[in-house]
Amino acid sequence: MTKKICLTGVKPTGIPHLGNYLSAMRPAIDLANNGDFDGYVFIADYHSLTSVYDAKKLSEDIYNVAASWLACGLDPEKVTLYKQSDIPEILELNWILSCFCNKGLMNRAHAYKAKVQANLDNKKDEDQGVNLGLFSYPVLMASDILFLNSDIVPVGPDQLQHLEIARDLVNAFNHHYGEVLKEPKALENESILIPGLDGRKMSKSYDNTIPIFSTEKKFKKLINKITTDSLPPEEPKDPSDSTIFDLFCLFSSEQEQKDLSDWYKRGIGWGEAKAELFKVANREISPMREKYDHLMANRDEIDELLEQGAKKVRSLAKINLEKIKKVIGVRNV
Repeated sequence: MTKKICLTGVKPTGIPHLGNYLSAMRPAIDLANNGDFDGYVFIADYHSLTSVYDAKKLSEDIYNVAASWLACGLDPEKVTLYKQSDIPEILELNWILSCFCNKGLMNRAHAYKAKVQANLDNKKDEDQGVNLGLFSYPVLMASDILFLNSDIVPVGPDQLQHLEIARDLVNAFNHHYGEVLKEPKALENESILIPGLDGRKMSKSYDNTIPIFSTEKKFKKLINKITTDSLPPEEPKDPSDSTIFDLFCLFSSEQEQKDLSDWYKRGIGWGEAKAELFKVANREISPMREKYDHLMANRDEIDELLEQGAKKVRSLAKINLEKIKKVIGVRNV
């Protein structure tokens, strides 16, 4: 029995932080590696061109994201890893699907609407800084999904609209040519709020992140910067109202959580609590950090894996695109 295809896309945006790892990467890697699906993970490097015009930075970010996912446990023996830019068939399909996409659908896309609203709020022309790539971003994303006949696409709540647009484009295309394109289904990820150094959601925009591949020394230093109150060490503390304890629970066993909870209630110094968090977090991150450092120092290994992935994916892409070209009339039937 043929396994269903599960596709995950990753935009290259530098070294991920704990929020990226815990809320998105770890669950996606577990899903991709579990063998229930034929797993594919792609680096969405062309998507970056809507805002990144620094070739050196983009190249570095591509290596960073590939090394990060591999270091965090993505198994290339079970999952196909490839770069979007290595699959030209995606861009051919992007044009084909654009011809079945109403402009009104793009007008309602969240990223475009947010950009327009920001311009209006700042009394600028509503389309200032809006390039066509940003405007039609969801069509390229739909092409990423549909060229491979993907069955399942894990998405967070903020990405759900993109999958709905892909489904709309499938219906628009199939209305003219029959059941050619497969309608993908969302596997909606449970939204997990990962607290940052200041207790707010961990985000680069808040400058409150802990990069997962910091040196061990810096990793510990950042954990020690987590904001706490001024309660003295001997004062009992509420573990349910602690950023440190929230993060600790994401790296520890039930028994470890019980032990630390009891310590909180007896009275614990914040330095001691941070030391416990560092211990369990570094236990998981340390071997990943070693693998990440190895891969970034031996980038030919990353290149080889991406090349192997592209070779496998292109063989499938050519077959699927040829079928589409035949039904639209640009290839002889």
